[in-house]
Amino acid sequence: MTGADERDVPGRPAETAPVPAPRAARPLRRTRIVLAEVSRSGSRADRTRSELTQQTRVGETLVRGLVRAQFALALRMSLLVLVGLGGLPWLFAIAPSVGRVTVLGINLPWLLLGVAAFPFLIGVGWAYVRLAERNEQDFTDLVQRPER
Repeated sequence: MTGADERDVPGRPAETAPVPAPRAARPLRRTRIVLAEVSRSGSRADRTRSELTQQTRVGETLVRGLVRAQFALALRMSLLVLVGLGGLPWLFAIAPSVGRVTVLGINLPWLLLGVAAFPFLIGVGWAYVRLAERNEQDFTDLVQRPER
């Protein structure tokens, strides 16, 4: 009985209810509820992925586009290296006065071809990797783009 019941029945001794023992020091277990993902059957991304895995004409066309983009990038970077490094000997042959310039006691041709070429090649390689990854990301975005 509660305190209100005691007032209702005068003269009656108050009953004491057993106090529940405190829980042991075990923590409460959390229940994690995960809703099932609902996927649309036949979405564009699923169809495109199946086209790629089954190697159909559409999948071949998509992959061929990626390969062409990567090949075009490789050609552009190769042309940049060819003009950048291959043009220096032509410059020194056409303008011999440029080839005789000295910087810190070192001839300019040796300085450019022996020292400056390496940072140039590292920069071209870094740019190639960045642009190739961008091509691949564009391809992935195209394949996984949801249907509108």
